[in-house]
Amino acid sequence: MKKLLRRNKTVLISVVLLIVIIPTVVCWHQLGILFTAGKYGSADEMVETIMAKTATPGVALVTSKQGKTDYKVYGYSDVDRQQQVTSESLFELGSTTKAFTALAVILLEEEGKLAYSDYVSDYLPEFVPTYRGGKADISINQLMAHTSGIPSWTIKLIPEGTTADTLKQTIHKVSDIALDTYPGTEYQYATINYDILARIIEQVTGSSYQDYVTQNILIPLGMTDSYFSTGLETKPDQLSKGYRVFFGKSLEYDAPRYYGNMAAGYLVTNLKDLEHWLNAQLGIGNVPDKLKQAIEQSHEANLQTAGYEAEDLYYAYGWNNDPEKRLISHIGMNPNFSSQVIIDLEQHEAVFVLANLNSTAPSLIAQNIYDNMNGNPMKPFKYDDSSILTDWVFSFLVLLAAIIVILKALKLMRGDSPSLSLLNERSRRRKRIGAGIHLSIRLLLLVLILIWPYLIHYNYYMIRVWMSYSIFAWMGLATISCVLSMVLNLKRMTAFRKR
Repeated sequence: MKKLLRRNKTVLISVVLLIVIIPTVVCWHQLGILFTAGKYGSADEMVETIMAKTATPGVALVTSKQGKTDYKVYGYSDVDRQQQVTSESLFELGSTTKAFTALAVILLEEEGKLAYSDYVSDYLPEFVPTYRGGKADISINQLMAHTSGIPSWTIKLIPEGTTADTLKQTIHKVSDIALDTYPGTEYQYATINYDILARIIEQVTGSSYQDYVTQNILIPLGMTDSYFSTGLETKPDQLSKGYRVFFGKSLEYDAPRYYGNMAAGYLVTNLKDLEHWLNAQLGIGNVPDKLKQAIEQSHEANLQTAGYEAEDLYYAYGWNNDPEKRLISHIGMNPNFSSQVIIDLEQHEAVFVLANLNSTAPSLIAQNIYDNMNGNPMKPFKYDDSSILTDWVFSFLVLLAAIIVILKALKLMRGDSPSLSLLNERSRRRKRIGAGIHLSIRLLLLVLILIWPYLIHYNYYMIRVWMSYSIFAWMGLATISCVLSMVLNLKRMTAFRKR
């Protein structure tokens, strides 16, 4: 028996050491990068430092300053094949797509095919949202400004799929949604607002959203490599692989397709095409007059209808707009891509950054590049990337939970039982009550582990698509830990009942 116990203890120690040592060795390099200062002496050093700290495989950026354009590329579009990022590498834009959708609405308004003050129900009669139990009318203006009252959590309602009717299904999911606020009163970013705009564009034009934008915006601007990711297209060789973070490392990730969300986040493009886009925003190049006027209008936030984000910052026509500084910008995040654009209309300069990982890397890089262009110092990485922090926190919790599960499993296998001979009836009763309390606490913890995503308007699907795999790994191990604790406490209660 003693030999068996010694053998179990040796096995336990060996397993625990393996659980701790192997991930530490695998992630040691990334841990060292994360907690060292990094280099910020030049723009290249800054980009490489931020990429390393956020485990971003590839970055592409284009700058335009007084008409002079420059490309910079870093890292890999395909890590396994060691394929480097080029100016032709394609990336999903994420929510920076919204400026294209708003521009399409402006063009249709100029043609007299719709009015900003029109209600959604004028074009989509089945769309009947409510506020405090009563019918609420949402205008096109309010969709563009994110003041519709539609909750931000409705992103989880967007169905996965690549069929042509997926956009219609997306709108159906929110057709009778209960609004958080009365339309036009408060700003709340909800990506699905722009999917509704896409459906209106289709109703007005009689063509698909992507066809209208391609023919009226992309082709006139010379963005011939760009297209909308519907999930039906043949992917070109230039399309970068997307990635997600797990245990501090980026893993290739083929995210689900959302045909119904393409107007809000799924324009695919590259630096060569974005050069045309940026220059058009700055009034540079040969842009058709009609489109040029629409672009200029998209820069002018009507403060009476724009979404109020913060002091001197508004949301209008698919842009975060600072009217005082004449600065427009937007961040974009998809499950496996991200982007950031900053355009200074006063100084005639702009920067657009693309990455094949969902992180704050493009935002940090774009802001530093913009500051550097204007003679201001670049800022170091602040460790505030929610994706990276979430992954590291839950990776640590996975290791901790794995050790706890092994300890409890071994204890259960040994069949440890309390010594009853030294306990009187009163002591046994107290021990039995204590075991019952511990059992109840573990049951409550188990329920919380299983339902916490729903308490914050998430669900398991959202976690699987958008967040680190480490969360699911922790949830699984934490669930096993709770179940083992419940079994151990049940055994204790049964033992203490014996006389």
